[in-house]
Amino acid sequence: MPKSITRTYSRYSRDATALLGGLIREARKERKLTAQEVADRAGISRGLLQRIEKGDLKCEIGAVFEVATILGVKLFDTDDTTLSKHLSQTKDKLALLPKSVRKKSKAVRDDF
Repeated sequence: MPKSITRTYSRYSRDATALLGGLIREARKERKLTAQEVADRAGISRGLLQRIEKGDLKCEIGAVFEVATILGVKLFDTDDTTLSKHLSQTKDKLALLPKSVRKKSKAVRDDF
């Protein structure tokens, strides 16, 4: 059986996921949708939706973003055109950076 990994998260990360989960739950209730209806639309289980709404940090980010999109929760303070512009700029910057980063190996001292 694989060993479970205990991960620690910063307070900012915990607060951010709790806030996003709360916004998702609030939007679902405002639209008078059941957890099962939203889960079916997102293609996830009701249990995963409940974990997302509680701010569980171990939920898949794609599932969280999909649920937020379905319920109309804005993830970023930009519209679609601005978001795609920022994405394009980020891709351009990443193209200039090296493909991988490696630690420098230690110099071998072979002068015995």
